[in-house]
Amino acid sequence: MATDAKIDRRDDVNPTEGEHKYGDVEFADRTNKKYPIDTPEHVRAAWSYINHKDNAAKYDADEVELIKDRIKKAAKKHDVTIEDE
Repeated sequence: MATDAKIDRRDDVNPTEGEHKYGDVEFADRTNKKYPIDTPEHVRAAWSYINHKDNAAKYDADEVELIKDRIKKAAKKHDVTIEDE
């Protein structure tokens, strides 16, 4: 299972659940398999969820910024318009 040295493993998440639910897709949080960004619908959902304060609070500020950057790149790739916070 691929992890990301820039994002810490969360105790409240089981990464295999994300893989089981979404399959072998690209995630904005690769360590915890959160925020799939493989389709336009997933990109919009990921952006919405990471911008909820309770979700973002589970990460350090630099981790949130990295996740948001990955979602923005995926949005461009999938031609999705998102509102920047």
